[in-house]
Amino acid sequence: MPTPNEILKKYWGFDKFRPSQLDIIESVLGGRDTLALLPTGGGKSICFQVPALCLEGVTLVVSPLIALMKDQVQNLKQKNIAAEAIFSGLHKREVERIFDNCTFGDTKILYLSPERLANPDAIERIKQMKVAILVVDEAHCISQWGYDFRPPYLKIAAIRPFFPKIPVLALTATATKEVVQDIQQRLEFSVNNIFQKSFSRSNLSYVVFNQEHKDPKMLDILQKVKGSAVVYVKNRKKTKDISQYLLRHQISADFYHAGLEMEERSKKQDNWINNKTRVMVSTNAFGMGIDKPDVRTVIHLDLPESLEAYFQEAGRAGRDEAKAYCVLLYNLSDKIQLERNFILSFPEIDEIKNTYRALGSYLQLAIGSGIGESFDFELNEFALNFKLEVAKTYSCLKVLEQSGWIALNEAIKIPSSVTFLVDKHQLYDYQIKNEKLDLLIRTLLRLYQGIATQIMSINEFQIATICKSTKELIIKGLNLLHSDKIIDYSKQKDKPQLVFVRERVDISHLDIDVAAYNFRKNRHKWRIEKVISYAETAHCRSRQLLDYFGEENSTNCGVCDICLERKKNSVSNNEFNTYSEKIKILLEKNALNLEELVNSFAPKRKDMVLRTIEFLIDEGLIFQEKNKYAWNK
Repeated sequence: MPTPNEILKKYWGFDKFRPSQLDIIESVLGGRDTLALLPTGGGKSICFQVPALCLEGVTLVVSPLIALMKDQVQNLKQKNIAAEAIFSGLHKREVERIFDNCTFGDTKILYLSPERLANPDAIERIKQMKVAILVVDEAHCISQWGYDFRPPYLKIAAIRPFFPKIPVLALTATATKEVVQDIQQRLEFSVNNIFQKSFSRSNLSYVVFNQEHKDPKMLDILQKVKGSAVVYVKNRKKTKDISQYLLRHQISADFYHAGLEMEERSKKQDNWINNKTRVMVSTNAFGMGIDKPDVRTVIHLDLPESLEAYFQEAGRAGRDEAKAYCVLLYNLSDKIQLERNFILSFPEIDEIKNTYRALGSYLQLAIGSGIGESFDFELNEFALNFKLEVAKTYSCLKVLEQSGWIALNEAIKIPSSVTFLVDKHQLYDYQIKNEKLDLLIRTLLRLYQGIATQIMSINEFQIATICKSTKELIIKGLNLLHSDKIIDYSKQKDKPQLVFVRERVDISHLDIDVAAYNFRKNRHKWRIEKVISYAETAHCRSRQLLDYFGEENSTNCGVCDICLERKKNSVSNNEFNTYSEKIKILLEKNALNLEELVNSFAPKRKDMVLRTIEFLIDEGLIFQEKNKYAWNK
């Protein structure tokens, strides 16, 4: 068995691992169930890709992010590592080919969506494989305590009895204490085993500006802080408006959102990564899996819906460990909008049921059918057809997803594919009788070697060029060959996919767990309150984030807007931490009046102690009651 260091050097060219990576890898290679909490940019993929290459067999990677799966498979193949991905929208024959390669071929890493892993046919195929490791990426999705709960994750542990000796590696960038415990219980860890790198990012300066007019402030920040940047906004229209505003002020910018064509998104992303575009203005669709180290600024023009989301998005700054800024521009209207969105996000049960009924009609699905099927799905078109409000309809679909009825996947480009269904004698007879299609058939056979016996991706435009025809006529010819059962032709997909996780039922049998629904509603409200508190509370920003993720003994960062304001008032960070720690010890024992508290220090320290007390009161760590001060526990 090659060593992890040998694998790292051979395929990635690095001489050593980042902090925690080797410990996690050795835990997995030792056969132990392992939960790894690594912040954004912490190198999570290395933690399963390296042990996958150390061990015999296939490593299964469960991930909800199709774009990330495709990117990682492409990157692994460029390193001559055999990797595949199965996700909604793939042709059935392509899925079978991939499963065959995992069972009989040399595939080392197989990426699967959680919905696929819950499919009985998929489980039967997986049971035939030699599985080395079960990896659960974005593991926080398994917990209803988390911010992105996905019901199919709850079924992952069902595969464990078939492979009792293999370890599970769960990975996430963000998890509260409740989520950490929930992940291990849901995945049936034999023993709790957590590797947690501190969420502290000492090179990041977190800043909140209460700003009525945000655009000029954003411009001012980007003019002062040079280098690559991301500006996050809530809606698609705003991405274009803000990018045009920046361009008018001579700042290189572009916009990005999930509604753009795949080729356009890839081009915009590449231009930004290669510094041809300085600022990317985007919805939260941008950034997942992109490892660009030199981002100097991440600006949020709108309040995110959770501190987990904010921490992940802001954490895309400063991965090279050089100084970077994470700025939130905030005003009262943001708070109002977030609270309004909360109401929209939790529609009435009857509205959810009506949306489900409309969905069945829209996709022309009979009662009792649809289980495991994937459909192209355009939300705006669906809402328009049934005269539904888009935002509320989306919320209804998300509830149906969280209740385990459907799954929504982002748009992903799946090339057109063809395989021949007849033998060469039948094909020859068909060509004699259909001379107009003869050139198309011969071009397919010549251009794509092996297409006669296996499914292959094709390019209609390339075929049209060779045939001196048009793409439209080639597609017409391919459809005719398909209808005549000469080929199996699957046209390119580049739309979002909707998967029926369970068979369609009459709405009288549509089960929505109201208790679970109300639980998620209350947790969502709690997360919103934490975001608003982060924006409005004059505590060290970094410390607030670390406290949220369970690092309760953190100290002030010294570089956020709150800490810098303290420095202006002549209390150094070291002095503040020293005085505040002693004040905490004193006040946790007994409540003291101001004179008693100040007299506990040397007389020459009086001014510094008074300033520290003032800051501690502002930060809510000390409260006053009947002329005495106490520590707020």
